Amino acid sequence: MTKKTEFHGSDLEKIEEYYHIPKEEIVCFSANVNPLGLSKNVKKKLAENLDIISRYPDRNYTSLKSAIGTYCGADPAHIVVGNGSTELISLLISQRMPKKALILGPTYSEYARELSLAGAATEYYQLKESDDFVLDVSDFIRAFSEDTDLVIICNPNNPTSSALCTKEITEILEACKKRDIFVMIDETYAEFAPDISEITAIPLAEHYDNFMVIRGVSKFFAAPGLRFGYGITSSPAFLKALLEHQNPWSLNTIGAYAGELMLSDKEYIKETRTLILSERERMYKKLSELPQYKPYKAYGNFILVQITKENVTSSDIFERAIKEKLMIRDCSSFESLAGEYIRFCIMNPEDNSHLLEVLSRI
Repeated sequence: MTKKTEFHGSDLEKIEEYYHIPKEEIVCFSANVNPLGLSKNVKKKLAENLDIISRYPDRNYTSLKSAIGTYCGADPAHIVVGNGSTELISLLISQRMPKKALILGPTYSEYARELSLAGAATEYYQLKESDDFVLDVSDFIRAFSEDTDLVIICNPNNPTSSALCTKEITEILEACKKRDIFVMIDETYAEFAPDISEITAIPLAEHYDNFMVIRGVSKFFAAPGLRFGYGITSSPAFLKALLEHQNPWSLNTIGAYAGELMLSDKEYIKETRTLILSERERMYKKLSELPQYKPYKAYGNFILVQITKENVTSSDIFERAIKEKLMIRDCSSFESLAGEYIRFCIMNPEDNSHLLEVLSRI
């Protein structure tokens, strides 16, 4: 059987070529990027200050770290910035040099790729559909082996959109500290959560030094091309190692300046959260009323849905949607998701209604 072509959120050019649909006409429900686009205020100020390209960035990113600290309640001394969260994930793994990592899955494939490049053995603890992809923390901790030295958690998780609360993260960090295990927590989607304070691990940096939180601006601030990410850890030795091995001026001047603007744009932040929280609730409710689907409680800006109708596959629904110029994620590429699943992010109300209408006709 010929393997079905797989598409990801950044594959609009491939979609255009394969389906002969102009990429400008495709509504991308697959990339998980804020539908508001880049803040108008940020656009205006960037355009007015392009001359900053002629200057080197501050090597220590002092002003930017202060803005990050104010934004998320972190000590600027605990912050490292980088060329997107991807660079920081790579840097963290290369400096920890784990022998065996345990990944909470199903999740983002980049973690496994970076671990393989570092020569680390990789194990997965898979969230279970029977538990609605909600983690059994005690069972997860029991899965730590004697040689596990790195644990990786995406919170909220992609693609399940499930999340751990801060109390559960504390329990994991405490267990890891006793076993000398470092924890990487990817909070790419934390700012979309109904209550960010209920799930973020950032305040725990005051009490635990065996973990690092990584965030970026690609999704919430609709700036994947900016390549700006930041990490937070209270381990002085690990911070020193990261900075010693990171290329100088890893984040360019535009990225540093735009980052400060984004994180202080309270109106944009409020507008984003209002849109995502209200539309996510509406879409979840509508899908729950359709017998052919089972949506799962979502903390990210996307919803994972199981297809319960017989003889309907995720590929079938992808095809139906793309013919309407709506690109969702066919989750068959997540090997541990046994069954038929789709995932889509929250877009503008009109586009969301269009997608709901298409799904209701399946």
